[in-house]
Amino acid sequence: MPTLTKDLRPRSEKRQAALADKRPRTTLSFYRYVKIADPESFRTRLLEAWLGFGCMGRIYVAYEGINAQMNVPKENWDDFDEWIQAQPELAGVPYKLAVEEGDLPSFYKLTIKVRPKIVADGLDDSSFDVTNTGEYLTAAEMNDYVDDPEAVVIDMRNAYESEIGHFEKAITPDVDTFREELAVVPELLKIHKNKKIAIYCTGGIRCEKASAWLKHQGYNNVKHLKGGVIDYKHQVEKEGLPNKFKGKNFVFDERLGERVGDEIISHCHLCKETKSDTHYHCKNQICHVLFLGCEDCLKKHHGYCSTWCELTDKAPSGFKKRFAKYYNRYFRGAQFKKTRLRPVAS
Repeated sequence: MPTLTKDLRPRSEKRQAALADKRPRTTLSFYRYVKIADPESFRTRLLEAWLGFGCMGRIYVAYEGINAQMNVPKENWDDFDEWIQAQPELAGVPYKLAVEEGDLPSFYKLTIKVRPKIVADGLDDSSFDVTNTGEYLTAAEMNDYVDDPEAVVIDMRNAYESEIGHFEKAITPDVDTFREELAVVPELLKIHKNKKIAIYCTGGIRCEKASAWLKHQGYNNVKHLKGGVIDYKHQVEKEGLPNKFKGKNFVFDERLGERVGDEIISHCHLCKETKSDTHYHCKNQICHVLFLGCEDCLKKHHGYCSTWCELTDKAPSGFKKRFAKYYNRYFRGAQFKKTRLRPVAS
């Protein structure tokens, strides 16, 4: 049986170990709202099995269910799937397979955490019927909503996600978290209350809760894209449908994005001129902010998000250690909104 002791190796060492494992992997995500009586025990069950299969990923478990983003060695896929189908909480759960794998592993370790919720939404679930969700939309039906001038399409993802890719004509709220989105969207939709509304997200999980919340707010004609943008891409290819999604779909793993539409719709955050939808982490580990960069700016700034970050990163280690706590508060990603991905307007 695999050991369940915490892996205390540095991140760089875990990364090298993952890169050394050359087995082809299948990247997938899945979620399920299902009552889990003992999340800690369920977590242990997952760890024992998935470590044995060689899985890597980031998984959240709560009393309300599971939210998993992970990869599995292709040679162990059948055993993994057989195990999933044998679990009463997971049998029949639909997988969202990655649109593209990329050159690097999507994850470098297996992390399973017990959380209060599988998605941080800030809602009091006892205040509304969380099971009263909107109906699902297929890819073809989603295209109909996009083409319908009387329908409203709204992106339930964060602004740094929609910046690199979104559906044609979609409303893309300027928010950094799902919690913010749920507070803002009902206000944005007030003028559209009597219209048909379609919402979408990456893999569908955020829209399950969001559609129920919007219906509770009086928006009764709300539907959501089944399987999110990931499943949409697969359906479009399988059925030969027009692709109404422009750009990249942001994903929360080492790949940071999957190509869905051929267009590049965003720009480098440093020069703000060259088109780019490739994310990079600032090389200054105190900063580590995620930004969009073009090749010229990456070379010019040597992989840093700013000249300030490059200068401080090259300072003596004693100075950096003393400066770190002030850096995070006052300087980290200073040219970005809320130290996230969107540049402050110049």
